Amino acid sequence: MPRTQVCATVAAAGIDALRRARDAASRVADLVELRIDHLDRPDVRGALEGRSGRVLVTCRPAWEGGGFAGAEDERLGLLEQALDLGAEYVDVEWRAGDRARDLVRRRQGRGIVLSLHDYDGIPVDLAGVWRSMAASGAEVVKLAVTPRSLADTLRLLTLGREAAGLARVALVGMGPAGLCTRILASRFHSCWTYAGNAVAAGQLPLSTMLELYGFRSIGDGTAVYGIVGRPIGHSVSPWIHNAAFQARGIDAVYVPFEAESIEDFRRLALALDLRGASVTAPFKEDVVPYLTGADGLTRQSGAANTIRVEGDRWMGRNTDVEGFLRPLRGRVRLDNLRVAIVGAGGAARAVAAALSNTRAVVSVHARRAEAAAAVARIAGGRVGERGPRAGEWDLLVNATPVGTSPGTEALPVDPACLRGGIVYDLVYNPPMTALRREAEARGCESIGGLEMLVAQAAAQFEWWTGVPAPVDVMREAAERALGARN
Repeated sequence: MPRTQVCATVAAAGIDALRRARDAASRVADLVELRIDHLDRPDVRGALEGRSGRVLVTCRPAWEGGGFAGAEDERLGLLEQALDLGAEYVDVEWRAGDRARDLVRRRQGRGIVLSLHDYDGIPVDLAGVWRSMAASGAEVVKLAVTPRSLADTLRLLTLGREAAGLARVALVGMGPAGLCTRILASRFHSCWTYAGNAVAAGQLPLSTMLELYGFRSIGDGTAVYGIVGRPIGHSVSPWIHNAAFQARGIDAVYVPFEAESIEDFRRLALALDLRGASVTAPFKEDVVPYLTGADGLTRQSGAANTIRVEGDRWMGRNTDVEGFLRPLRGRVRLDNLRVAIVGAGGAARAVAAALSNTRAVVSVHARRAEAAAAVARIAGGRVGERGPRAGEWDLLVNATPVGTSPGTEALPVDPACLRGGIVYDLVYNPPMTALRREAEARGCESIGGLEMLVAQAAAQFEWWTGVPAPVDVMREAAERALGARN
């Protein structure tokens, strides 16, 4: 099967800016899509002048989410002009009807990308739509749709397998649930994937596609790992694990999967032959019933943050436990230490499990009394008041997402309780949270969530691969990712 290519989408209001973006993209992309509908005045000749790489010219009409508001005859005339001036491809919308089909016939399909964009969902008869489009004779059929779940994305995977060897297709899932269709485009049998600076919904920057995900190295034998959660866009785990795979020379890629549920994720994971996954909120507890086997800490905490696939079985571990404890070693003795856990979700359960084998005196503080009691039982502790009080703890652990970007100024506790002791905030984005700043201003020592994040990721990597984790590489990758965001 031919290698799946990268098509970089560029757009600008002015022709000079468009040509600069075109030339920069041409140095690394296989094909550059020129969105002339974003120009103040569409100029085909100017867009093509002086080019050195292959191009796809698109003049998307307003009725299909683009910027061109003029007459159809004018728009299609611009596309024909592009072909006459030597453009390798033009994009023509299936919904343009007879005009589109006439253009395909006149050109005998050569250089025509026949496209359909659905920004609201996926056509009910997706396969039937594809067959009708392919029957036109267009050189490439592009279907850009909006999956609402990973199960929806599975429909694109099924279609790609049906189309393989019959026609050239570009299958794109727009939005968070469809991100894997872009990164794993070869698994979807797409002739190319699109990348760009958010010119279209869900696009990844070209540098992210090529450097973070190592797109050109993804082949039939590449092992697929990932992270499942909802939402997932804030996670830096793709930076951490892809850097580790690359540093150790392992043919693998780590992909975000934003799921509706664990069952939703499981269906696509089976189809993609997923080898393993990190599990984050809100699924750390939900995943446990799907596990064939689990370590003692997972069973004790009732939460797992790691899956390893062994044949048709999902094995589970909770590396959050090791990740939580590692930054404390050498800093503090846990025997008889008064520990206040704030929160009662999967992260709090992992903290409680980590403390259960120590002589720490644990209290759990959360909005939901029943959930707090369940966490307290794991650690042999008690349920405290909703918020911890000053003087009643030596180590305070924030196991809630409060303070995570973009809500960076929120505090999970009353600042008045921050007096003495150590504050351990499991939030890592931003690295220096409002809670840590407030705690240090009041004389507390603080520990950030990045230390735990890297430690638990290293344990995941080693369990998946059997290879020592490049911890320094993983930490640097996380810091770079967070630095780029903050």
